[in-house]
Amino acid sequence: MDFKAFLKRKNIVISAKRYGIDALGAMAQGLFASLLIGTILNTLGTQLGISALSTCGGYASSMSGAAMAIAIGYALQAPPLVLFSLATVGHAANALGSTTLSGGSGAGGPLAVLFIAVIAAECGKAVSKETKVDILVTPLVTILVGVGLSALIAPAIGTVASSLGSIIMWATDLQPFLMGIVVSVVIGIALTLPISSAAICAALGLTGLAGGAAVAGCCAQMVGFAVMSFKENKWGGLVSQGIGTSMLQMGNIVKNPRIWIPPIITSAITGPIATCLFRLQMNDPASAVASGMGTCGLVGQIGVYAGWVNDVANGAKAAITAMDWIGLILISFVLPAVLTPLIAIPLRKAGWIKDGDMKLQ
Repeated sequence: MDFKAFLKRKNIVISAKRYGIDALGAMAQGLFASLLIGTILNTLGTQLGISALSTCGGYASSMSGAAMAIAIGYALQAPPLVLFSLATVGHAANALGSTTLSGGSGAGGPLAVLFIAVIAAECGKAVSKETKVDILVTPLVTILVGVGLSALIAPAIGTVASSLGSIIMWATDLQPFLMGIVVSVVIGIALTLPISSAAICAALGLTGLAGGAAVAGCCAQMVGFAVMSFKENKWGGLVSQGIGTSMLQMGNIVKNPRIWIPPIITSAITGPIATCLFRLQMNDPASAVASGMGTCGLVGQIGVYAGWVNDVANGAKAAITAMDWIGLILISFVLPAVLTPLIAIPLRKAGWIKDGDMKLQ
């Protein structure tokens, strides 16, 4: 009973929501404010010949570990000394999680940051303001726990994440039709749920054809809901969902889960079209997080374009073709905007979807 009271006093809430939704969602925002923005700036700088943008992009990307950890600490409502100390923890976890047990390059940096930053933050919160030398004790505990765990388990997390991501990408290359459906539907659903599809893609290093399928699934949800609910939400809803997030519909989905059927079916259609017909890929390793962003700020599309540029630069691709652009536009915008409302028609006639079911509050 005393231990429960201590946890309550320290605002340490051990729950799936706190760690799996709040912390994961905040981590995605940290990724967006560092690695994603850095990738966009670097791409713009390279294409426009503005070295200052590329320099800014490099600095932003290099701070992704610290940004993720601080964002996680913010979501866990960590006190200032804990929050600031998490910068070191995030940097260490991201760096060591980006290697594997064999010393090779891994994809587990973001996943390592999530696990380790949560533990370090909660340990820091536990000792915060418990001594008269709090300014020394709290940062010491937070950093030592975080860096110690990073050294112990981050490479293992990197190995697991890299292996799982590699299996998914290998399976997608081997069975592009089936895996195109699976990846598109699962990542699209994750985008709309109050968890982070971007963080999931980043943690697994989801690139290549699997990354392209993930983009397709996210776009199906965002553009699909935006167009399907246009009658209720007009232009404001079109913009907020289409280039914002389909997560805005989560409350309505809870009330009537059937409104989720058209976007999910659309993602099951556009996923294999992306992988089999257009061979849509996310080939910039730094943009794995963009695979889970869809049309949010057009980050998914910018990531695909950055991959094209990367492929041309390393000789894997001769040039960016008209077919590339057609595929990206169809998968990202046209097909979700057309298919989702069409699939909704019989559901409306059957009374499964009614006027007002998708009204945003």
